[in-house]
Amino acid sequence: MNYDLKMQEEINKLNFVPKILLHACCAPCSSTCLKRLGEHFKITIFYYNPNITEEKEYKKRLEEIKRFIKEFKVKYPIEILEGRYNREAFFEMSKGLEEAPERGIRCFKCYKLRLEETLKVAEDNNFDFFASTLTLSPYKNANWINEIGEEIAKESPVNYLYSDFKKQNGYKKSIEYSNKYQLYRQDYCGCIYSKKEKINDKK
Repeated sequence: MNYDLKMQEEINKLNFVPKILLHACCAPCSSTCLKRLGEHFKITIFYYNPNITEEKEYKKRLEEIKRFIKEFKVKYPIEILEGRYNREAFFEMSKGLEEAPERGIRCFKCYKLRLEETLKVAEDNNFDFFASTLTLSPYKNANWINEIGEEIAKESPVNYLYSDFKKQNGYKKSIEYSNKYQLYRQDYCGCIYSKKEKINDKK
């Protein structure tokens, strides 16, 4: 499935400027996504990442997104909504999967946890669409993310916007934006398990 094409087809059908709640994990991943969507949507970034298990890291990424959207201009003003910092939700979700490899079932459930909360907030605040920056990363399974988004939106008044933001050199452009705006980039997703795996890889 070409999810990038599906997104463009949806954009081409728009006859008004919809509000979209864009789940975001960090400033670098947000960059390309904001550029792609900023001409067509009124964007509110939703920062909800209970997988970031170190509070210092969580706050650092949040403050970097806030700084970035003040400097990065698109057609419509970008707003930000901070979700609950709820590490317990992540640990409860990952119980029994502590030794699961990265990009496996634990990651699938983590995508679902974050997308479900994004949809709930989008419904509560009358957004037209919801989406996630997670599909930008070559380390994330875009098929899973889109399948989850499609499934949970079936009974919802809020539309899921398919995406594969890494297409059209999206990931490469995010690195260029990171250099231009001197964005803080991290080399692991945020959870304690991915951090341990990254440390072991370096060893």
